[in-house]
Amino acid sequence: MTIGAIIIGDEILSGKRQDKHFAKVVELLRARGMALDWAQYLGDDRARLTAALRASFASGDIVFSFGGIGVTPDDHTRQAAAAALGVGIALHPDAEREIRARFGEETTPQRLMLGEFPVGSAIIPNPYNRIPGFSIRDHWFFPGFPVMSWPMLEWVLDTRLAQLRHAVAREEQAIVVYEAPESALLDLMNRITRDYPKATLFSLPSFGGEGVRRHIELGVRGEPESVRLAMEVIRAEVTRLGYEWQEPK
Repeated sequence: MTIGAIIIGDEILSGKRQDKHFAKVVELLRARGMALDWAQYLGDDRARLTAALRASFASGDIVFSFGGIGVTPDDHTRQAAAAALGVGIALHPDAEREIRARFGEETTPQRLMLGEFPVGSAIIPNPYNRIPGFSIRDHWFFPGFPVMSWPMLEWVLDTRLAQLRHAVAREEQAIVVYEAPESALLDLMNRITRDYPKATLFSLPSFGGEGVRRHIELGVRGEPESVRLAMEVIRAEVTRLGYEWQEPK
């Protein structure tokens, strides 16, 4: 189970708006015993979006995509997804029903365009304004607006992907090692990486300052038993090397 996120918009790459989706995706996944494996930021370029989606469809990953599903000229996500799969775009009957329920007699052809998705898609309900997102081939496409996309993502996680909740047991442990250069711990890090392939090692150095001592947060995350065994080795070796360490607060 590999999970990725694609966050789309020139306004994010230019700094005009700050991305909020990445942190929220991590939070919502963690609450369900899941984790994000990769993330990608892309601008409003249809060719680049098509290439990226073609690759992610081929990977078999579960992917959450945010942004670009509107109908203005700078929105390309629906068309890029269709092109990546080699399918057409058509008005989805469930999306049409939602849009007509939202706008009633004020439904226009332009508003119905919001329900045109790659052929073979299913809709993602939007509790905010009933303009749905869509899903196809384990890819889930949401609006760029957090007020809409975050409840929609929660719905996907709790209904369509509910079987994945806590499906992969994950654990994380670490210690804080003081006044140790990373180079002095490199042999240990390589040993842990070699001997415990189900536990991913991480090393987060801090140069200290303002009353904070220089330190490294050294730990592993992954399969619980591998994490436990790897941390036993890490604690023992750091002690043998003579460095002060403590459990993180």
